[in-house]
Amino acid sequence: MGEIQRPGALYQQVAAAIREAITSGEFPPGAPLPSETQLIERYKVSRPTVRNAVAALRSEGLIEVIHGKGSFVRASSTPVVTIERTISRNGSGRFTTNTGIEWEQEQGPAVYRTETTATIGPLLQLAEGEALFGCDRLLTDPDTGTRLLHRTLIPFATAEDTQLADAPDTGPTAIFDLLAKTGHKLWWSETVRARMPLPDERTTLELPDATPVIHTLRITHGNDDAPLILEELRASGDRAQLSYRITVESPRRLRTLN
Repeated sequence: MGEIQRPGALYQQVAAAIREAITSGEFPPGAPLPSETQLIERYKVSRPTVRNAVAALRSEGLIEVIHGKGSFVRASSTPVVTIERTISRNGSGRFTTNTGIEWEQEQGPAVYRTETTATIGPLLQLAEGEALFGCDRLLTDPDTGTRLLHRTLIPFATAEDTQLADAPDTGPTAIFDLLAKTGHKLWWSETVRARMPLPDERTTLELPDATPVIHTLRITHGNDDAPLILEELRASGDRAQLSYRITVESPRRLRTLN
């Protein structure tokens, strides 16, 4: 490919040309990108223009820079960890969550008191500023090194008159058992989204450049569909994928308003 002759900012033109070379297979995944000098010669542009173009592709996640070696086309690999999100009961009636991985607890549990925010409050059907217990854990898969951040948020109203008031670091399945024993018929709802990480998430999860996180919100519901607790899970979008078991549900009866 010769000199750039398309409209637009010059570094964007160079980035588009390199992007085309990547998608066409000229620069395959895992291959080194031509050196700055080679790109300057190829596209007849200045060194700052090439550097800005590479920086743009790096922010898109197409390029990764390995210090001391240069720039490489990022490989599109299959996630190395599959996290099963099924909740079930064993023969003795206790709840289990077989994630398919024997996670090791690297940090935590870190227990603290917090409040509902404008985002969290509606999920728990609480006003903003309501008191919560929080419990954070950092988990690691010993086989792959994949990290996972897990957070449990327990409203004071849920913890009241239960052992959760004194032990908010109780594990999720033990919380399910406890809530069931108090008479709740439990069910769960979960939402999943991908987003770019916050700075502390990127550091803690050891994410490469331009890597999104998978962020799940799981709500445990009790009687009258009331939300009881909220769990957050955050993991690397290029190292983890989620797996669900889907079963047929009977339609919920619509309540008649008199």
